[in-house]
Amino acid sequence: MVIIMLGAQGTGKGTVAGIISEHTGLVQLSTGDIFRKNIKEQTQLGIEANKYIAKGDLVPDEITVPMVVEYLDSEIVKNGVILDGFPRSLAQAEKLDKILAERGKKVDLVVNLTTPRDEIIDRILTRRVCSNPKCKTTYNLKMHPPIKEGICDKCGSELIQREDDSNEESINKRLEIYDNQTAPLVEYYRKKGILRTEEVSIRINRMGKQVASDIIKDIQEK
Repeated sequence: MVIIMLGAQGTGKGTVAGIISEHTGLVQLSTGDIFRKNIKEQTQLGIEANKYIAKGDLVPDEITVPMVVEYLDSEIVKNGVILDGFPRSLAQAEKLDKILAERGKKVDLVVNLTTPRDEIIDRILTRRVCSNPKCKTTYNLKMHPPIKEGICDKCGSELIQREDDSNEESINKRLEIYDNQTAPLVEYYRKKGILRTEEVSIRINRMGKQVASDIIKDIQEK
C-alpha cells in the first residue's frame, strides 16, 4: 500500500504518518529526513540539496527524485510506504505515478491535512525534534511538551529546533512555496478519487491523533 501525506509544514503530517506507521506496519518515508541524512553524511546530493534548503527554496527534482527512488527500491518499504513530503509538485506526482507503475504499484490513498496559517506558524516556531535519528519524536512546547525540558520522553536524547524552523521569514517563504507548487496536487488527486482531506486544528479540537485513528480504522476495514 502506498499512502501520500499532503499538507503545509506544521499541519502535523509527520505526526499523523508516524501513528499510522506504528499501527499498520507501513514504513514512514520522510523526504525531510532523507535530506538531513544526506546533508549530515555530506553526500553530493546532500550538499546540493542544502544549498536550496538553507534558503527556504524547494529542492529541484533532479536532486529529490533520485533520493526517493533509492528508498522506494529498498527492502525496508517492500510491504508498503507512507510518503511524507513527496511529491511536492505536479511534475513530481506524475514522475511518482510512472515510477510506481514500473514496479507494479500505485498510490492508494492521499491524506491532505489543513490548518489555519497563524496556527501553523506558531506550531513550527515552538516545534522541537528528538536528535536521535532512530527516534525522531516530535514535540511542541505549547501543545505537547516533553516531561523534562529539552529531553525526549522516549529515548532520553536531546531535543533540537531545526534550523529552518527558527526563522519566521523562512517559514512564510516555505508556506508560499507550498501554496504555489504543492497545493495544486490536491485537485490532481481529487480527480483520481483517492484524496481524503482532514482539518487539524486546536480551534475545532481535532488534532493529529484523532485524525490518524480514523484513518487507521478505515485502512484496517479495507
